[in-house]
Amino acid sequence: MPLPAGLPGGMAAAGGMAAAAAAVGPMSLRELLLTATAAAEGGGAAAGPGAAAAAGDEEVCVVGIFGKTALQLCSEKAALVSTVCDRQVFPLFEQEDPELADGAPGQEGELAAKDYNQLQAYYSQESRVLYLVLTSICDTPQLLRACGDLAAAESRENRPGHPSGGPAPLPHAEAHEFWKHQEKLHCLSLLYLFSVCHILLLVHPTCSFDITYDRVFRALDGLRQKVLPSLKAAIKDCPVGKEWKLNCRPCPPRLLFLFQLNGALKVDPLPGRGQDPCGHLEKPPPKKHSPKRRLQHALEDQIYRIFRKSRVLTNQSINCLFTVPANQAFVYIVAGGAQDGDDPVAMLLDQLRSNCTMRETDSLLAPTLSGPRRYQMMRHGRQQLSFHAESSSSSSSSSGQLVDCTLKEFLWQHVELVLSKKGFDDSVGRNPQPSHFELPTYQKWVAAALKLYEVTIEGKDDDPTSLTGELSSKIMGSIKVLEGYLDIDTKFSENRCQKALPMAHSAYQSNLPHNYTMTVHKNQLAQALRVYSQHARGPAFHKYAMQLNEDCYKFWSNGHQLCEERSLTDQHCVHKFHLLPKAGEKPEADRNPPVLYHNSRARSTGACNCGRKQAPRDDPFDIKAANYDFYQLLEEKCCGKLEHINFPIFQPSTPDPAPARDESSPAPPEGEIEKLKEKEPQTQGESTGLSLALSLGQSTGSLGTYPPDTQGGGDNAESHGQSGDSKSEKRPSLVDRQASTVEYLPGMLHSNCPKGLLPKFSSWSLVKLGPAKAYNFHTGLDQQGFIPGTNYLMPWDIVIRTRTEDEGDLDTNSWPAPNKAVPGKRSAVVMGRGRRRDDIARAFVGFEYEDARGRRFMCSGPDKVMKVMGGGPKESAIKALNSDMPLYILSSTQGRGLKPHYAQFMRLFVVVPDAPLQITLTPQVQPGPPPCPVFYPEKQEITLPSDGLWVLRFPYAYVTERGPCFPPKESQQLMSYKVLRGILKAITQ
Repeated sequence: MPLPAGLPGGMAAAGGMAAAAAAVGPMSLRELLLTATAAAEGGGAAAGPGAAAAAGDEEVCVVGIFGKTALQLCSEKAALVSTVCDRQVFPLFEQEDPELADGAPGQEGELAAKDYNQLQAYYSQESRVLYLVLTSICDTPQLLRACGDLAAAESRENRPGHPSGGPAPLPHAEAHEFWKHQEKLHCLSLLYLFSVCHILLLVHPTCSFDITYDRVFRALDGLRQKVLPSLKAAIKDCPVGKEWKLNCRPCPPRLLFLFQLNGALKVDPLPGRGQDPCGHLEKPPPKKHSPKRRLQHALEDQIYRIFRKSRVLTNQSINCLFTVPANQAFVYIVAGGAQDGDDPVAMLLDQLRSNCTMRETDSLLAPTLSGPRRYQMMRHGRQQLSFHAESSSSSSSSSGQLVDCTLKEFLWQHVELVLSKKGFDDSVGRNPQPSHFELPTYQKWVAAALKLYEVTIEGKDDDPTSLTGELSSKIMGSIKVLEGYLDIDTKFSENRCQKALPMAHSAYQSNLPHNYTMTVHKNQLAQALRVYSQHARGPAFHKYAMQLNEDCYKFWSNGHQLCEERSLTDQHCVHKFHLLPKAGEKPEADRNPPVLYHNSRARSTGACNCGRKQAPRDDPFDIKAANYDFYQLLEEKCCGKLEHINFPIFQPSTPDPAPARDESSPAPPEGEIEKLKEKEPQTQGESTGLSLALSLGQSTGSLGTYPPDTQGGGDNAESHGQSGDSKSEKRPSLVDRQASTVEYLPGMLHSNCPKGLLPKFSSWSLVKLGPAKAYNFHTGLDQQGFIPGTNYLMPWDIVIRTRTEDEGDLDTNSWPAPNKAVPGKRSAVVMGRGRRRDDIARAFVGFEYEDARGRRFMCSGPDKVMKVMGGGPKESAIKALNSDMPLYILSSTQGRGLKPHYAQFMRLFVVVPDAPLQITLTPQVQPGPPPCPVFYPEKQEITLPSDGLWVLRFPYAYVTERGPCFPPKESQQLMSYKVLRGILKAITQ
């Protein structure tokens, strides 16, 4: 198919095609670039749209035109090209782009992705100037199309109808997002123009400078710096100069401003040929400059000061987004445009009548105007439809006033600097640096412009795996930089809504009881939303209204519901006032009050006694469910066949044993004795009373005041059993004396509980995983949930016997049996005075922590998470054994929220070698700051048999008779919650 020649932006093959007839109207830039590229690859050259074909090596000046237009039928930007080229290039009325006229978007999301920016091109053969005209939503036709598509999208949405009967409008936030997205796409098109043009013309329909351009240009400058690496990668193979590739533009473009008076300033037309220029003698003599030129100078000074103040313009032009000339005019004012109140139809009829009426001068020129009517014939009479060129045959009139230059003369003084390869020297200051300049040939410009067009404008929907798609995705990802400059409405709205939130929160919490129902919550929330709507404004209104709803719900659900019971991890029960089910009774949520178990809706992941199997668990509300029931369920699936060391528990001798009463606390009134029986920790199948806090009207989440530790509990290391002699004197073991068979301990065993009492179940567990060789020093523990590199046990070298070297050689008992090595022993020679030989047995110790998400890791010391890259840990366990290990530690992998996640000390792994030594286990835990008691198992000293891998599982929760010891809060010190030192002791035999 032959390519059209003679049309605006058209191309034709120079050797293989004949020139086609001239077509009307410009071409889109995309079609021009693709056609020129195809012609260059086929060996042809570009044909200009003026008349004959243009050579491919012809140097061109590129002029970009953008800006806003008034609400009228014609397009000032299109008429500008017609005026400068002295011919009707663009049609009088804007024609709809077929790409935009394909129909409204049919799928959800297509509306936001639609681009209403158009780039049209026209190449003037005779002047070697390529014009690029940008049409966007700042122009009336595109704005109408965008509004039509937005209205069509509203009609397709399945929303409740408007009270007037029509479709419901889009929410403010969605409509605002649509327009701001179009503004960002407009900035991308502007970025393209600033990257490929020598001269840029900003067209504005009024005679005052729009200050929003300062914000747009600062946004464009920031965006250009952000995407400059991507633009460099796009044109690295283009046949352009080195400076162009480095700066991604042929030169720092010069920006010119064109303003239209639009009736704001009345300017008398220049005298015609048959008029006397001095006809009005009664007027005072005019000044040297016309009012229009004085306004032009004032606008130039104003624009320059604004851009210098905001740092858009600096001394060095090479670093600026654009430049303005220092000694040339860069503002031009056109006295055109429709006046207020003009009827477009009457104006067109008047124009037609004036053009069709034959004047005397026209009859004399009729023979010379044969053929198509010239463009100039349409411009006498009223000239409201486009920019017009004033006559400037002389530099001054007879009255002494300077005559304004024409639009073409104004533009051509800048174009000639480009075509003459002089470039723009717009740097100022003491040491101005010259900026780069390149005048490309037509084909070189097309090659670079096509690559930039693909990645900035056309390539938004390309395959992300391709180079063009990858660069385009980077550029589209960088447009977020524009939000800080362009989306001022959203920033103001968010600031305003954030100020309104505290007032709404105060309205919600006013006159509230501590515990209230959902109805009160909803009423207070409605009042808070009314206060919020009085102060909040803008597109962020809905977002912060939802946040207010969530904040009020969190406030209500976090301790303000009727059920005040807390779980052992300090989580509120989400149920309202309710009864606990009796033994054998099923929950009934429909009863009034409902019969339900406590539930905080919080779930965590925990491991079994030996640590090999993990399972989810509900948030426990009683000690039996926390420290016994959960592990018994997993015992049947995992640990049931392993060897256990059982701890002593209460053995009743009567069918109705009673819990022991704490004598250190003051006796309650007689009327509350029955209520105190209900205050015992209830299991989820044994409780028969109401919720504790509701029945007593007080909180059970406090530990109360502990009596003095008469048995030596607290921070005293010796009283905690670290010296075997003193411990046996101060606190004899419960196993050594007769335990009660009538009264049992309702909580856990600790330093403040009465003597001679045992609980009904043990909160501790000691399991043997296997022989000592079951643990591999190089690979660590093979269990679920461990973070990689933290599943290793630390070596603990224990000296069994020290003797001289000669004595060791003569000792026949040290010889092993034939073909049998002595496990767990190794020999080392200590150099120095008197050479000695040490027999050392190596044990292994691991302090395991587990968080609520089931992530497990070992610690090699206080607040030190183990991290082994391979080959086993090098750090010894002696430091950890001689230190107080924290009971809680910050989890090594925190979540996204602001609340920290803690990991709890849950297991102690001990590998006992097959050697003549005895390892004694004496665990003691203080789960809170003093006067919190010290917790320990029912058997305070446990001797671990040799040749085994033992696991001591610590309690999940710590509870006294006065209530649970809750996990630490953010403001509390973690080191107050600790596992006391001296947990392991080795004795050689």
